[in-house]
Amino acid sequence: MKLHWSPRSPFVRKVMIAAHETGLAEQIALERTVVAITAPNALLLADNPLSKIPTLILDDGTPLYDSLVICEYLDSLHKGRKLFPPPGEKARWTALRRHALGNGLLDLLILWRYERQREAPAQDYLDAFAVKGKAALAALEDDASALAAAPFAIGHIAIGCALSYADFRFPDLAWRARHEKLAEWHATFSQRESARLTVPMEG
Repeated sequence: MKLHWSPRSPFVRKVMIAAHETGLAEQIALERTVVAITAPNALLLADNPLSKIPTLILDDGTPLYDSLVICEYLDSLHKGRKLFPPPGEKARWTALRRHALGNGLLDLLILWRYERQREAPAQDYLDAFAVKGKAALAALEDDASALAAAPFAIGHIAIGCALSYADFRFPDLAWRARHEKLAEWHATFSQRESARLTVPMEG
């Protein structure tokens, strides 16, 4: 398998954490792929018409895109404990809800960062992003104890990557100061081997 990859992308990191958790990381060849909203990557377009990463190319040439889809595909390839609980179980809906919140926070942070970088950022956008970010972190703080007690799943991956991305791109948020339980959980997440092997970096 081949993965269109970047060391900075939190969505790629989700896939790589899943790959390490499932024991499949060594079966994936990483192809450094540069993407930008304003400049679609011509080579990536051949595999993903949206020119987005991560994009996984299977051995038969079939492309898979969207980090959730790729993570669930990888989860289907191994016989160990699953990152996606079985259909119909409450644990699955909880894991997917947590994933949706973590992934949504990532989307928000990326849009927030783009707006901050504009020559004349729109204050109403910045204010809205700040309100939503605060609400998301408050919800995660309320869920932190249950999150810590639950088996590691796809929701943990998305939330961990979102908080790490906040550290990477928004150090001024200082989110730990008001979210002690969440900070404690994230410290534990960051010590997992899969997390230590995939720390975001410039390059």
